[in-house]
Amino acid sequence: MTDGATVVSGHARGVQLAFDELDQSLRDTTFVVVDLETTGGRPGEDAITEIGAVKVRGGRVIGEMATLVDPGRSIPPAIVALTGITGAMLLDAPRIERVLPTFVEFARGSVLVAHNARFDTAFLRAAATRMDLAWPSFRVLCTVTLARRVLTRDEAPSVKLSSLATLFQVSTRPTHRALDDARATVDVLHGLIERVGNQSVHSYAELVDYLPTVSSAHRAKRTLAAGLPHAPGVYLFRGPSDEVLYVGTSRNLHRRVRNYFTGSETRGRMKEMVALATRVDHVECSHAIEAGVRELRLISAHTPPYNRRSKYPRKGWWLTLTSEAFPRISIVRTPAPGALGPFSVRGAAAEAAALVAEHTRLRSCTHRIAASAVHNCSTEAVGGCTAATASPLTPEEYADAPVAFRALTEGADAAVLDAVAARIDALSEDLLFESAARLRDRAATLLTALRSVQRLQALAAIEQLIAARRADDGGWEFVVVRHGRLASAGRSRRGVAPMPVVEALVAGAETVVPDATPLRGATPEEVALIARWLESGGVRIVDTTDGWCEPAHGAGRWAQWCAAVRDVGRREKERTMAWG
Repeated sequence: MTDGATVVSGHARGVQLAFDELDQSLRDTTFVVVDLETTGGRPGEDAITEIGAVKVRGGRVIGEMATLVDPGRSIPPAIVALTGITGAMLLDAPRIERVLPTFVEFARGSVLVAHNARFDTAFLRAAATRMDLAWPSFRVLCTVTLARRVLTRDEAPSVKLSSLATLFQVSTRPTHRALDDARATVDVLHGLIERVGNQSVHSYAELVDYLPTVSSAHRAKRTLAAGLPHAPGVYLFRGPSDEVLYVGTSRNLHRRVRNYFTGSETRGRMKEMVALATRVDHVECSHAIEAGVRELRLISAHTPPYNRRSKYPRKGWWLTLTSEAFPRISIVRTPAPGALGPFSVRGAAAEAAALVAEHTRLRSCTHRIAASAVHNCSTEAVGGCTAATASPLTPEEYADAPVAFRALTEGADAAVLDAVAARIDALSEDLLFESAARLRDRAATLLTALRSVQRLQALAAIEQLIAARRADDGGWEFVVVRHGRLASAGRSRRGVAPMPVVEALVAGAETVVPDATPLRGATPEEVALIARWLESGGVRIVDTTDGWCEPAHGAGRWAQWCAAVRDVGRREKERTMAWG
């Protein structure tokens, strides 16, 4: 190390690994171990006085860098006493503006290692920000964190660098000078890696995920991921009797499944599932949206015990009109044509039904009325029928109520929604704030379900829609959607003409026979997943048999209002919890 000058030895230069290359063995991974000396402990205010870095791969040093740095300010006496770096030593030292770009190039493509890495990286980032220098997305490894995971409290009561240097009998003792401390940290890093090498920890990803609580038997099951591709798709964990235990999806099947056997998986249920698993099946998909749809279908088909969501995709509550001379709202599991829903809980459906009945004058009495009879509920009863009138109603006179319900669900008339909004405003003007808040929340529940069904119904009504999105590799991802269901999916590579691929996907697409229900027989989760993808950035419609639009007088214009209500409700709940 030469005071005041930069010394760089070695010419090997790492290449930034892609996500698919995170399985690279530790022996083939390039580490740059860095240590800094500074004027204090505040990255935004104090400055770097020295940088020392050692580049290693496969246990061998392939390069070193060391330099003093002029901090542009005086060094506190306590720091001088600790490091031995004085102001006189820094008179001819370069400023950080000259040093940092050299360090970035020296470390580019490597895993950045430091003892208490948060401290060192914070100073380096702060310096880069002041210089307006782009800071690479380094993968960072902290030897303090790793030591606490690998070593017991008995053998390492302290994880200070000096203590670990003694434990691992390093070749260079730490001296509070950057290069000496970086060299000592290299030996500590190698010592820690040796400790876990016999526990099936052989890659950088496995090293940073290492936790001593993961048993060797659990970690040994990572061989179940060995044959999985680095591609998007769905994975199925199977148990001793070949039953499906869990279904998941990922953009990279191999990496995601492998993580179940490392310390990064902390969920108790998943650890229990992995202990039971005997093999992992997979379905490779063209892209993430196809994987998402196939995951939903496989979860519904197998109802795996360790999946919490999507096992019962048709489990919901719908509001529909009964088939009688004087129709009323019925809460059902299976939607009929023109139904409103789904609601996740029956209570919410009942609240919405009561609100709709009140403003459409649909009857809330439950007795059957013959077509030859009249509706004759008294207006004097407290909490009585919502269709009560001073004189009896014939079927013809009552007919406006079911028409209003259908107009509401179809988005043909917003009169009911406007009436509810006016009622909320009137209650607020009369200072009946609690009543206004209750009505507001009931209206938000209704509007959320109404917007959902109208939004998804608009997509499910389309006989065929073909859409594309630019893939990361420059090609195209395609979907063929028929009546809200994914009928075909594929992709074209960069440089391949896309339209022949589209024609082949359409020719081989699944035949979909729709029914008369709002979502044409598709499940709400699948239609919602496809709709979110279609509405995401970069998606283009290649071809469609029908226009894709929501009703002009539907609940879409209330979306922001509903979001505001949810936000208000969340804040009120937090305030209530805070007050006990």
